[in-house]
Amino acid sequence: MQPPPVTKYRPFPKVSLPDRTWPDREISRAPVWCSVDLRDGNQALAQPMSVPEKIEYFEMLTGIGFKEIEIGFPSASQIEFDFCRRLIEENRIPEDVTVQILCQCREDLITRSLEALQGVRRVIFHLYNSTSPKQREYVFGAGCDEIVAIATRAVRFLKNSMQPLVGEGTHIRLEYSPESFTSTELEFALRICEAVTDEWQPTPSDPIILNLPATVEYATPNVHADQIEWMGRHLSRRESTILSVHTHNDRGTGTAATELALLAGADRVEGTLFGVGERTGNLDIVTVALNLYTHGIHPGLDFSRLNAIRDTYERCTRMEIHPRHPYAGDLAFTAFSGSHQDAIKKSWARQQPGRPWDVLYIPIDPADIGRSYKAIIRINSQSGKGGVAYVLESEFGYQLPKPLQKELGRMVNALSDDKGTELSAEEIRDLFEKTYIVREGQVVLREFRALDRTGEVVIETRLRHAGEEHVLQGRGNGPIAAFVDALGRLPIPPMEILNYSEHSLGAGAGAQAVSYIEIRSAGARGFFGVGIDTNIELASIHAIVSAVNRSLAG
Repeated sequence: MQPPPVTKYRPFPKVSLPDRTWPDREISRAPVWCSVDLRDGNQALAQPMSVPEKIEYFEMLTGIGFKEIEIGFPSASQIEFDFCRRLIEENRIPEDVTVQILCQCREDLITRSLEALQGVRRVIFHLYNSTSPKQREYVFGAGCDEIVAIATRAVRFLKNSMQPLVGEGTHIRLEYSPESFTSTELEFALRICEAVTDEWQPTPSDPIILNLPATVEYATPNVHADQIEWMGRHLSRRESTILSVHTHNDRGTGTAATELALLAGADRVEGTLFGVGERTGNLDIVTVALNLYTHGIHPGLDFSRLNAIRDTYERCTRMEIHPRHPYAGDLAFTAFSGSHQDAIKKSWARQQPGRPWDVLYIPIDPADIGRSYKAIIRINSQSGKGGVAYVLESEFGYQLPKPLQKELGRMVNALSDDKGTELSAEEIRDLFEKTYIVREGQVVLREFRALDRTGEVVIETRLRHAGEEHVLQGRGNGPIAAFVDALGRLPIPPMEILNYSEHSLGAGAGAQAVSYIEIRSAGARGFFGVGIDTNIELASIHAIVSAVNRSLAG
């Protein structure tokens, strides 16, 4: 990098729009969406999709609900031409879907594109040519008048050449893009768009699409919004124009630029699923659509099976979704942080059916997009007691008392730190059960029964301690107290019960009970034990034996 001062790069010029209105607006409805996955997205792939893959992808897009789909650049290659023909000849285009094709402003390419479109019901014919100063200078060596002439000649040629198709019943709508719009002088962008519109003669019932692409993202999103609002104000046939945006992501702000463009008056959005595209990618339609949804605006697209959509996308494009991708990534709804886990657990518990979604750190109900609740909280060395408790309860039904949560949380953190990885739910369960339930030690329970429950409870128990069998009796105000009294006759330190809780594990007649008991010997810290049995009394006795063995082991 160049040391300061940086002279190699210059700030992007701002737009003079002192009375801009977009900052005070609010998005209230979804735009018209156009997927360009099969063209812009496909041409950015290291290995472009085959025709069968493109057909599968097209069918996925129609299933999601896209009504406008750019299917390719049929004049650019035979595979693009063949794909277009198959969609038409095999009647694969739904009645309510309009396909779109891209074409440069060249007569030979327009002719070839019209050949590919024979028999289509409706099509958006997308013409473009480059308009920025550097494109004019470096690529075309042409002035503004010549660039305008390229566009208007192409529109005139298209209008004349498409008449046989129109006569056969095809409806053709024109889309025009001044490529590299965001780096073109606004006055010239307006001039060429007006010239194209004059040539096409749209009407409010049959409007032209003027697409204003951020072919390369150079400026901050607010500048992009200013450019869109400026154009919308100055177009002479705004009522006969659908204003479309097509953002890229070179600065990593494609989503923000699109959302601000909608505030600035854009009617239509072009983009791709998950943002696949040249360089750093196109606009990510999944993200913008679901952003609208989380504000109570239905996007008109169905992402309720987002995992299946992602699977098709990854299979057809050979691209992988980043694990932290908004909404679709494996870790999008995952919290490792202890404080986050605690807040999620508590707020989730208070979420009520029919009430607005209000779970901390989780801006959308994962179930709405077909995601699993199970992966929300995952455990590593940064996790806290709340996350461990959530996993054990949601996956296995254990409802740990808070002191036990804290103790087990430390053990889980240590294990994860030692392994250097996150822990699975099964590993957490195994650690919990090995530590607190399946606990062998100095005391082994052989038998337990109540002798008298008429007043003070009297029990008898047979225990093995230090290799010797002991048959002991105990008395107390309940079975637990009586068993502790019996244990006092063994040559072990006396103890007291500090905490006790229990709940059923499962449902129905065969459900087990689980008991959590914390004991403390004189001068020692507390030790938890856990017991499970179909009999709640025996579950508690097993828990005490486990706690005693943990205490004796130190």
